[in-house]
Amino acid sequence: MTCRSPRPADLRAPILPTRPDTTPALFTTARPAASPVIPRRGILKAGVAGLMLAGLPAPAEARTPQPAGPATRVALMSCIHQARPAPALDLVVGYDPDIAIFAGDNVYGDVSGPEMTELAAAYALAATRPAFTTLRRDRLVMPIWDDHDRGIDDGGGDFPHSTAAKALFQAFWALPADDPRRGRAGLYHAVITGPVGRRVQVILLDCRSFRSPLALAAGGLAPGGGRYVPSGPEQAMLGADQWAWLADQFRQPAELRLVVSSIQVIADGHGWESWRLMADERARLWRLIRDTGARGVVLLSGDRHLGALYRTEPGSDNSDASRIDTGSLPPYPVTELTASSVNLPNLAITDEPGPNRLGRVWPMENWGRIDIDWWQGTVTLAVVDDGGITRRQAVLRIAELA
Repeated sequence: MTCRSPRPADLRAPILPTRPDTTPALFTTARPAASPVIPRRGILKAGVAGLMLAGLPAPAEARTPQPAGPATRVALMSCIHQARPAPALDLVVGYDPDIAIFAGDNVYGDVSGPEMTELAAAYALAATRPAFTTLRRDRLVMPIWDDHDRGIDDGGGDFPHSTAAKALFQAFWALPADDPRRGRAGLYHAVITGPVGRRVQVILLDCRSFRSPLALAAGGLAPGGGRYVPSGPEQAMLGADQWAWLADQFRQPAELRLVVSSIQVIADGHGWESWRLMADERARLWRLIRDTGARGVVLLSGDRHLGALYRTEPGSDNSDASRIDTGSLPPYPVTELTASSVNLPNLAITDEPGPNRLGRVWPMENWGRIDIDWWQGTVTLAVVDDGGITRRQAVLRIAELA
């Protein structure tokens, strides 16, 4: 096990207090110097997939440093456009996370053909960003893909270029030669870190490689916004092999489990991509938590270009999409943190229906901060803006996640 060298405490970004939303705060908050806009000329013209990792400055060192002790700081990032400034990434570096989770859309490289030119160029540009490179070199980095770093908007298991996209992902993230992701379909993965009694398990779900096609709403507009409506039974989100693997992971001993889904799990009320669209698959997830006795489950997601917190309770189903019985609900309250986007907000969404959301959405740039206090027995989930201000927050007691 490789241990990360300790850093002086003064290099860590301060934990800034939460303050109420105010319009001036979006413009008056002091911010660190933004990452520079990186010119694309040359990289985009170079174009072939083979270019991307021949001689690029990163990821030269394929390392996965483990925290020296129990993990107490986890960063969650998603929706990072490679050609835009990303001051939130500089804040994440200062936060000095023990684990850095890249939850999908880590670059934007939708492709026009099997050559994967656009995706290769996107990765090449991302590799030149200093903060991005630092996080990958010095932290335990846990990446999973979503649609835009796979090559097609809203794509599922029928995307014909998934193998080529996976090869680019593996090369960019420098997966070791013996990494199990190289030998199986999909990119699902899990790691447990920390001593007995303070173990954190990070589970990365692949919600793209095996997913069934989505059902379009009549007229292309679903109630609550978005373009999709719930599918019927027999639809797949994870696929049989990944479900079996997930059951094995849930049976591994851990005190806290951060389950990463690139798309939202608990959110209801809208027609954008989410587990709501496949209610039987979501019910299967709740049953699996119950049947395996998996304690400590907390959900992390991205994709939506907004930040928010959600919760589902064991005694009642908040879903507007299914007829789930209480036996198919989780055995304890499960909370989800959605953190999206690092630098590509969707200003068209300032609010939306959210029957199981905790508070309002945060529509501006953001990242997720997960602070684990093993001594107090709490985990704090926060949506943090790109000026370092906590905009949404929930505090959970680990002992109650069982």
